[in-house]
Amino acid sequence: MAKVINFGSLNIDKVYQLPHIVRPGETISSTDYHIWCGGKGGNQSIALARAGAVVFHAGCVGNDGAMLIDNLRENGVNTDFIKISDKPSGHAIIQVDEEGENSIILYPGANCTVTLEQVDSVIASTEPGDFLLLQNEINLNELIIEKAYTAGMIICMNFAPFDQATAEKLPLQYVKILMVNEQEGADLSGVVGPEAIISKLLTKYPEMIVVITLGSKGAICGAGKSRFSATSPVVDAVDTTCAGDTFIGYFMEAYMNDRLLDSCLQSGCSAAAIAVCRPGASSSIPFRNEVKTLS
Repeated sequence: MAKVINFGSLNIDKVYQLPHIVRPGETISSTDYHIWCGGKGGNQSIALARAGAVVFHAGCVGNDGAMLIDNLRENGVNTDFIKISDKPSGHAIIQVDEEGENSIILYPGANCTVTLEQVDSVIASTEPGDFLLLQNEINLNELIIEKAYTAGMIICMNFAPFDQATAEKLPLQYVKILMVNEQEGADLSGVVGPEAIISKLLTKYPEMIVVITLGSKGAICGAGKSRFSATSPVVDAVDTTCAGDTFIGYFMEAYMNDRLLDSCLQSGCSAAAIAVCRPGASSSIPFRNEVKTLS
């Protein structure tokens, strides 16, 4: 059975519940406050594990990161490839309004202390056909992609958060599955609208599978000339912080088990719909048996 190496971020999330997202020059009081384990990498590893995948997390935390490692282990994620850095762990300040929408300030910290030696050690542990998952919250992604491709890995990337300088240097021609939201897709392709984004990216990268998440509207996917879509169940959102990460974990697990792309999309949408009904980041991700009730 193929495994997935998620080379990604681990963050301590400080979440503030507010009447609305703070405006420039405004000071308002938070109605609630929580500390959660998060980071796109950590969230996606847990989503993969809860979906049923064999997942190893690679990355870096600071001396304050024991809770992040423990959280992964408690959720069935292998943590052998996590290194301790002399920088503090990455953390995020997250505002969540009464409608469940969020605004996030991110401090990379230890996430950007990945070394060449660590990359080589991780890639050496893989076999051709294993999967690699990346986000845009660590350093050395360009090198990781090149080495993973040479090793015969199937590379999946969630290009979030989007950064133009990074987009210009990443060897995206080696990425098999690219996963973005509509805004990230527009920034990367230079066009707007899901169909236009997919067409533009597939013209440049014809072997790629492009997946675009559309929030409450579901998701769409393009592969060659084929298009697939899935709708999201109608729910009352409480916190959308981890919706995209949940989608990615469940989509990837389905893809790794050779399910058709429309089924992969529906699995991701159903799982994300459950996650947005709960507060927090990784704590909001549903387990496999819960998702079957919505699929």
